[in-house]
Amino acid sequence: MKKRWILSILLTVVMLGGGLYGYFFIKGTIPQQLTEPSSIYIKIETPEKEKVPQALKEIIFESQKLVVKIELPDGSFGSGFLYNDKGDVVTNAHVVANNKEVKVITADSKELTGQVIGVSIDTDVAIVRVPELEGTEPLRLAKTRKAELGDEVIALGSPLGFQNTVTTGIISGVGRGFDIDSFKYEDVFQISAPIAPGNSGGPLIDTTTGEVVGINSATMDQGVIGFSIPLSNVISLLEDWSETPMQSLPKIGANTSGNGNGAESTNEDIATYLVSYFYESLNYRDYVTAYSLLGSNWQSEITYENFREGYLDFLTIETDELLTKQVGRNVEVVTVITVQQRSDRGVTYKKYKVTFELGLENDQMKILSEEREDME
Repeated sequence: MKKRWILSILLTVVMLGGGLYGYFFIKGTIPQQLTEPSSIYIKIETPEKEKVPQALKEIIFESQKLVVKIELPDGSFGSGFLYNDKGDVVTNAHVVANNKEVKVITADSKELTGQVIGVSIDTDVAIVRVPELEGTEPLRLAKTRKAELGDEVIALGSPLGFQNTVTTGIISGVGRGFDIDSFKYEDVFQISAPIAPGNSGGPLIDTTTGEVVGINSATMDQGVIGFSIPLSNVISLLEDWSETPMQSLPKIGANTSGNGNGAESTNEDIATYLVSYFYESLNYRDYVTAYSLLGSNWQSEITYENFREGYLDFLTIETDELLTKQVGRNVEVVTVITVQQRSDRGVTYKKYKVTFELGLENDQMKILSEEREDME
């Protein structure tokens, strides 16, 4: 009896041990096997995430630098934009019609001379070469992709002489066609972004990609409907002119000279624009552009590094007041600004009265000095 009792206990221990071993073996190995791919598992490639597009304000700011105002000897004007690294500016044929040389005014108010190297008598496009802009990185272009109905766009240009004006809208129609004077507009965009005389030749930019999709060219006499030539329709023509400039320019009809009547900008107008552009550059932390607007004497007194350091704690700058007046040969611009800035107390807001003196250096308007007064 005693032997049977001992044997029974041994068998029970063996069975319990085997059961426990089996339990932990299954627990430890089966879940791992379930996580392994089966023989019919197909690996699906995960597409790379698309790059997040630039914020609209950044697209506008970066694009504005490459949009120019084009002025003719008769006082008429239009717009254009840099489209390659040869210094070639795209505009409308009716903007530069019957002119070989035009004045080109950049975003930082530099006045340059441009030569018309290509112009069409029926398609309203032209090319102006500006040697001083050679090597500058141009706007990004949608050379083959055409914008679609409903796409959001911005129109840049100099309507009524106000340089670097921006309007927003959508592609409200496609495939439009009509004639104006000697020009045939075929397969053009209809846009809801308001444009006016002076916008002609400026770029139409896709707000998602930042690419130029069209050339703003015409507007209705009534309402806010505008029309833009798709860039993809004319890019081969533009590139041909850039590669082989025209030796002689065709004469365009008498009714298409210039872009309407316009008065040249006064020194006060240019000074007001430059101060606003100076603050805009600081807001985007583009200290290189802001520093380039300073006169040579001011730049000789302060290095770029020290200039930049002086504004690093300025997070945002809002212009509350701006008053411009001619003082002798120079222009005085007095502004009241509200600055969000970093300090020992954290982020604070302060008001300043800032007085700028601007004047001409080598026929270019520059910011000669700045006096800042704490108003608190």
